[in-house]
Amino acid sequence: MTDTITLITRYYRAFNDGDIDGMIACLAPDVAHHVNEGQVRRGTVAFRAFCDHMARCYAERLDDMVIMATPDGSRAAAEFTVHGTYLSTDKGLPPAHGQGYTLPAGGFFTVRDGQIARIVTYYNLADWIAQVSA
Repeated sequence: MTDTITLITRYYRAFNDGDIDGMIACLAPDVAHHVNEGQVRRGTVAFRAFCDHMARCYAERLDDMVIMATPDGSRAAAEFTVHGTYLSTDKGLPPAHGQGYTLPAGGFFTVRDGQIARIVTYYNLADWIAQVSA
């Protein structure tokens, strides 16, 4: 369990540092990345493309992190607050003009052989749209 919590902490630390390579270092090569309201992306190449896109459209920092893991370390969950700025209009979403937002969010993980094999991210898209549209 401790190793899994350390792994997830390292993943989110890399996220907050804008270190895509650091995030990918935590992932299994065949990672399944379940994006909120989106398609499942498989593999680290698709994960990197997603991160590059996100970095163009959003600047985000995660705070108030709480990470939990099963006793055997095979599954984990994290709850946190997203503090962000909407930088560039994302397809199908409201126009961006530097709007700030704050959202409760979470992540769910499967860990295999010391690497993250599955990530599921959740936040309330309707809440985000309301905040950036106000």
